[in-house]
Amino acid sequence: MFLTNRRFSNAESIYWPVFVIATLAAIVASQATISATFSIIKQALALGCIPRVKVVHTSKKFLGQIYIPDINWILMILCIGVTAGFRNQSQIGNAYGTAVVIVMLVTTLLMTLIMLLVWRCHWVLVLIFTVLSVVVECTYFSAVLFKVDQGGWVPLVIAAAFLVIMYVWHYGTVKRYAFEMHSKVSMAWILGLGPSLGLVRVPGIGLVYTELASGVPHIFSHFITNLPAIHSVVVFVCVKYLPVYTVPEDERFLVKRIGPKSFHMFRCVARYGYKDLHKKDEEFERKLFDNLFLFVRLENMMEGCSDSDEYSLYGQQTQNSMDYLVRNSGNSTTGNNDFTCSTVESIVPVKSPTQGLHIRNLKMILF
Repeated sequence: MFLTNRRFSNAESIYWPVFVIATLAAIVASQATISATFSIIKQALALGCIPRVKVVHTSKKFLGQIYIPDINWILMILCIGVTAGFRNQSQIGNAYGTAVVIVMLVTTLLMTLIMLLVWRCHWVLVLIFTVLSVVVECTYFSAVLFKVDQGGWVPLVIAAAFLVIMYVWHYGTVKRYAFEMHSKVSMAWILGLGPSLGLVRVPGIGLVYTELASGVPHIFSHFITNLPAIHSVVVFVCVKYLPVYTVPEDERFLVKRIGPKSFHMFRCVARYGYKDLHKKDEEFERKLFDNLFLFVRLENMMEGCSDSDEYSLYGQQTQNSMDYLVRNSGNSTTGNNDFTCSTVESIVPVKSPTQGLHIRNLKMILF
């Protein structure tokens, strides 16, 4: 009786220290799952395989340090649901074991593909690695198959649900983009409408947002056929996100003219890094108008350029074109402005002119 009481008291004395250590160990171990989930979701977003969620980048130096609030809430709900639903340590262990073994098996198969297609290892080395790994992992996999009905079905159901969501979203995304690409309005149809586009051109600038970085979107034909009037200047705005920390302000907007000058149609591609904050507000429109004004002004100054001048994709020009620009800039430009030049069919990055430029200045140059 004395020994039993003594053992019970010793167990009580170490219960809370062990509980604290186990809790801290679980927190540390969960970080691997959370970080891996965030990375997988981000890659799925880049491939267009999952609905768009907010991705918060927590570091300016390291691209992989991210936080996704929506996924974090989903993980919390799933953890609470599994714990409250099972209320059994063995079933939770079976679910965890099934997930781990399947991850190991899939990782081995993907590593085999990497060794063959990327590293181009000898087939004998690949065969040895695959056989040894698969033999060990299939042994564990055969063991967890007997635990599927005892909690192992949970990760399989969750994986199947996410697989269906990703497949449906990717299928819809591909079909939508393919439709937009094949349904682009032909330039011949636009030119056939004439400079007025078959409508009344009212003063102002109309912004048409599209995901296409080239061509006229199909939705624009609905505007033409259903609206009695359209703005004097039409700008197709495309917002793209680049895998860089930030895009400098002077490189953010790429401007291109669509069709002849008399049509007054432009395309503007706005580029943002993963840390840049994009808002479709008055500030965004002001910067867009500033760059559009500068593009038109620069285009007018370069009308005298010869066709033999060489231009690059990013607006870099020969010394002959630069000298012409300097000679014709006069008082309208300063030595600190980094202007670029392009043909009608190229996209050029331009820097913002002076602050507070009014839209009326743009209309004066356009017309």
